[in-house]
Amino acid sequence: MSTARKLLALPLIVLMASSTAFAGQQHLVPSTQLADTVADHVAKQDADRAAVHEALARPEVQSVASSIGLDLARATTAIDAMSAADLERAANAARNVNQQLVGGASTIVISTTTIIIILLLLIILTILVK
Repeated sequence: MSTARKLLALPLIVLMASSTAFAGQQHLVPSTQLADTVADHVAKQDADRAAVHEALARPEVQSVASSIGLDLARATTAIDAMSAADLERAANAARNVNQQLVGGASTIVISTTTIIIILLLLIILTILVK
């Protein structure tokens, strides 16, 4: 039996050593594709942050925030620390607000989108306070 073990062990060792050597050379995704994906993700997050910053810079949003006692400086700081999912939701709401207020709207209508932004900012501030 020991001779049979020796005969089977040697090819098994050779196969295991060769498989790890070949496994180190194989890549499922090229490094350039990974770099492009990361760059796209960062660019999307930057665009989302810019949309939220643009919405917070609007006088209409600032007046609503001041009327409810929201500190926009803290909210602006919180945007840079948001997770990707929260940032995406805030950016979608901010883009809706930006689209509604484009064209020189002179009246303030508190729409669902504006309320969502205000509530989201309040949630962010409460998370940061903790």
